[in-house]
Parts: sequence; structure tokens; C-alpha cells
Amino acid sequence: MKTIGILGGMGPLATADLFRKIITLTDAESDNEHIEIIVENNTKIPDRTDHIINNGEDPTKHMIKSAIRLEMMGVDVIVMPCNTAHYFYDEIIKYIDIPFMNMIVETANKAKELYPDTKKIGLLATEGTCKAGIYDKVFEQYDLELVKPDEDHQKYVTELIYDIKRGKTDIDLTNFRTTLEALKRREAELFILGCTELPVAFQMFNIDERCIDPTKILACSAIEFVGKNIKSL
Repeated sequence: MKTIGILGGMGPLATADLFRKIITLTDAESDNEHIEIIVENNTKIPDRTDHIINNGEDPTKHMIKSAIRLEMMGVDVIVMPCNTAHYFYDEIIKYIDIPFMNMIVETANKAKELYPDTKKIGLLATEGTCKAGIYDKVFEQYDLELVKPDEDHQKYVTELIYDIKRGKTDIDLTNFRTTLEALKRREAELFILGCTELPVAFQMFNIDERCIDPTKILACSAIEFVGKNIKSL
């Protein structure tokens, strides 16, 4: 059986969420039927948004180091549960010789498959992901239109993401919910949870919206890549 490598640490909770989703979505009846997974939880990787927005420390070399380490440990495919980190994807793949799944491309494929008649999709993500156009570039190729929060509402999305990173559980969602409503008024028909902390938050607080979870999509794609079946839930 092939092995999955998780290039994680961005953040640790999002890494654990992907690991859990791979386990729970794999059709397996015993420990030995599950997929071998090696997790590189590299918490030394500098903040991706800080580099993109504020010219902070460049995280590229740290991610390259983790990718090479995973390859040397014998994984057959790498997955990276961080949307913003895909800004550096093209640079990372130059240094490895194994497949590295692109979560943004996988998400666009699945969005087109599941919602072929959808015109506008709301993007909930970090400021770095939004400003760098990480989703825009891919979704344009699939003829999908993104609706992003304005500057005032984006800060509420950012606050929620970093509250989850801090491990907070007593979070006031009032302002975040106004962001969702604002995007709906701009004709967003569903939302992409474009930061890997957001699926965690939506589950934690039972936020009931029509959403696409890129972490779950990546988990399913990785399961299929290594030749296992996805469990019907």
C-alpha cells in the first residue's frame, strides 16, 4: 500500500483535522486496512500571510525542507493542509520527485462537479490567500466566480481563523455571521472554507451554511490516490 505524507504544522489543529478526515473517510475494517500516514508537523514554518502581506520571513525554505524530508521517509504522495501555503506550491515542487497534490485544484474540480450550475462562490480565507489570488487563478480556469469579503468584513474572518489557531473556544461569532450575510447579499450561493482552520470552526460551532470543505476534498483525493475506497458516511 502507498503512503501519504502530510506537510503540516500550518497550523497543528488543521493538520490533525486532515489526519482525522483521512482516517474516518477511509473504507477500512481493521487497523491494518488503514493507510500508512507520515505527518511532518513543522511548527517552525513562518506565518504565510505575514510574508505575503507584510514581507515577513519567507517560509518557502522551511516547507521545501519538510517536503524533502517526507520524500526521504518514503511517502508516495504529499498533501498540505494549508490554503495560504499553496502560494508557494510551484516553488516547493521543484525540489521533490514525487506527486504533491494541490488542494486548490482539487477543490475547483470538486466544486465544478458538485455545483455545476453555481454562478458565484463566497471565499472565506486568510487575507494572504485573498490578496494573493490563490483561489482566483485556479477558479478562473474552471469558469467559477469568487466573491470575497470587503476589507471591513475580512478582518472578522481573519479574527476567527487566528482565534482557532490560538485554541480559543469562547468566540463571539456575531461579526463573522454578518460577513456571511454580506456575501449572500452579493449573491454568493455557497462558501469555500478556504483556510484549514475554518472547517474546524464550522464543526465546533455548528455553523449551518452551504459549504465546500477543501480539507475533506483533499482527504478524499489522497485516499483515492493510494488506492483505497472512500467510506460512505
